[in-house]
Amino acid sequence: MQRSTGLLLATVLGLAATACGSGEPATPSAAGAKAVTITVACQPARTAPKERQAWDDDVAAFMKANPGVTVKSTDQQPCFDPKTFGPKLAGGQMETVFVVPVTNYNDVISQGQALDITQYTSTIKNWNDLRTDARELVTKDGKVFGVPNVLYGVGLVYNRALFTQAGLDPNTPPKTWAEVREAAKKIAGLGSGYVGYGEYSGGNTGGWHFTQAIYGRGGDILTPDNKKAAFNSPEGKAVLQTLHDMRWVDNSMGNKLLIGWESLMVAMGGGKVGMMLGAPDVVTDVVTKFKGKTADYGITALPEAKASLSGGEAYMINPKATPEEAKAGMAWVDFRFNTVGKGRFDFARGKSIGNPVGVPDNAVYGDSATGQAIQSDRVKNASLPVENYQSYVDSAASIAPKAEPMHAQEIYAVLDVAMSAVLSREDANIDELLADAETKVNNLLAAKG
Repeated sequence: MQRSTGLLLATVLGLAATACGSGEPATPSAAGAKAVTITVACQPARTAPKERQAWDDDVAAFMKANPGVTVKSTDQQPCFDPKTFGPKLAGGQMETVFVVPVTNYNDVISQGQALDITQYTSTIKNWNDLRTDARELVTKDGKVFGVPNVLYGVGLVYNRALFTQAGLDPNTPPKTWAEVREAAKKIAGLGSGYVGYGEYSGGNTGGWHFTQAIYGRGGDILTPDNKKAAFNSPEGKAVLQTLHDMRWVDNSMGNKLLIGWESLMVAMGGGKVGMMLGAPDVVTDVVTKFKGKTADYGITALPEAKASLSGGEAYMINPKATPEEAKAGMAWVDFRFNTVGKGRFDFARGKSIGNPVGVPDNAVYGDSATGQAIQSDRVKNASLPVENYQSYVDSAASIAPKAEPMHAQEIYAVLDVAMSAVLSREDANIDELLADAETKVNNLLAAKG
């Protein structure tokens, strides 16, 4: 689903594998080796000049270290845009190195739209330190098709300043849904305009957050074979009943329906929303994009979590890439995205140009030696209060990650209806809402075959 940084929206592809590589012919270099040109996605936009300059500096350093390789960047932001992703693949316009969100892995791989990079994985020096579950997601029939780049789990983001104002201890955030309800009531009691707990209801974000909540309670969206809906369950009913009661019994959720990712983020940044579900990058974006105060926000474990929705993305190589292009592309991915202290993990540089450093927003290396080195460097160069996120870090290793369901966006659109209903109608019938959604999703799955 859409995240705040690279915002990971999924789309169902139905495209032939017609993409192409860089389109640049390999020609001899001055040293006699073949010169190669690759195109790479995700250059920061011109509206972020310092980040863009850091990227361009990395491109220059990479080309100096790899004579004969020319890197051409595209600056589409966000890196993955569902409106353009499919057409770019179908039209042969995809970069040599491109980003795919976890919800699209299966579609891209099964339709031959990503290169088998098994023989090139040794190019990623820390390949074996990448989390096993992240590597499994880009592996099919024993072949590897991508380099995991981002992995995150959902937690409870909360406003520490509001906790203090409401007489709550910000160092002991809620661990159960009953505690969430009590904290939300106290925050809402601060006065007009205060919302104890914020939630989405449309734009596919309602269904996305329903999925986060039902996973936390131990439920599922689909059956293990992905052929039937599984959310019309005690866990699914508990999700909707809790939201209904918070909205209509506790009056702790405000009366404005929030549709679309940005709506809740704006409200959170405004400083009057106490809690919301979200990954660690929510904290970063609330501070940097929505003018929240740095010290105000913390993140802790998902309440009563039996599992946590895990999102992420991977870099894949265009299936039309030549061997030389594939090798160069993998070397770029290693240099920019998988080297401790360099590229995206150059936290000292990030801090110096004003980026927020300190939020544990990417656990793709887990607790491996590489992961520990990254986290140590992040803490060393932190510009945000790392202690505010420690309870999330402490709990992350013990909460099982769980991927988004197949056909996620279409299913989320169906579940939006139930989420919107319980937040807008006091007399909403939860059993009927779930039964209707179940029928619609089962029909969708049947149509998909």
